[in-house]
Amino acid sequence: MSKKIIFTNGLIDLAQPRLGTKVIFKTDDFFASANRIISPLPAIFKDGLFDKNGKWMDGWESRRKRTKGHDYIILKLGKPGSIKKVDVDTSHFNGNQPAMISIEGTSSNSNKISQLKWEPLLSKKKTKANSHHFFTTNSKKKFTHIKFNIFPDGGVARLRLFGSIAKSNKLKNKKTNLASLLDGASVIACNNEHFGKAENILAPGKAKNMGDGWETRRRRGPGFDWLILNSLDGKEIDKIEISTHHFKGNFPSYCSLQAAYLPTIKGSKQIVNSSVKWKYLLKDAKLSSNKLHIFKNNLMKKDKINFIKINIFPDGGISRFRIYGKNV
Repeated sequence: MSKKIIFTNGLIDLAQPRLGTKVIFKTDDFFASANRIISPLPAIFKDGLFDKNGKWMDGWESRRKRTKGHDYIILKLGKPGSIKKVDVDTSHFNGNQPAMISIEGTSSNSNKISQLKWEPLLSKKKTKANSHHFFTTNSKKKFTHIKFNIFPDGGVARLRLFGSIAKSNKLKNKKTNLASLLDGASVIACNNEHFGKAENILAPGKAKNMGDGWETRRRRGPGFDWLILNSLDGKEIDKIEISTHHFKGNFPSYCSLQAAYLPTIKGSKQIVNSSVKWKYLLKDAKLSSNKLHIFKNNLMKKDKINFIKINIFPDGGISRFRIYGKNV
């Protein structure tokens, strides 16, 4: 196992559109659309590109404020969840970034702006030009809406809200995909995600392209690549789907799956260290180019699981992963 491990600790960006998150209100987005602030792609700069209102910027940018007050946007999260870390990205905004930012949150069934009651999530923080600003929050509450304030005006390229989706009890005792991002499954660690994030394989729908899957760098030594995901609690696993769609000259030669049920272990490092002894759920399964592979579970029919390790040999990319069983 590689000594270099990427620990995501089960946190995902709750602001990403594929979860259903939307901008439902903005005070102003004269220079650049507020919708761009939640784009999953890194912000880019297009030299010399202007539209009817001025310089085109990849992010949200309001006009220069000539009255009292400040600008803000309101997000409705596609999936309610708790937020642990924040990245306020001002990439390419230099001279037009806000002086300060703050974040508030609420939990509500209403989308009427006047009915939303806000509470502080992140107090006022200074911002710099062309920089990532990483903050940790102390809140344990579950939020449905987020208010992002900028003082007094300006532009922000991206807003990332890293947290966890609350697992639903509605799926209890039902057959379902235990590795669905939308239902609270998450990646806790991987050894490499150079070309595509490990989290992508849990996303809904078919991958749009290679960048929408998990892809590792080219391995130049012995070993293999891997990720570990925290699934829904499940048993009676009957079907496994592994898709290599879009991966044609860079798919893994084969893969294996290991699984375990660890209800008491909370630390990601402990989970990773224990994974070498997990039972095999799927062993030495041959993979091929640009294809949906369907496998039956013949090794752990009666076992309960909540963690799965995907091993790919020796490297490469897969676009989606599904595992069907009974949620317990």
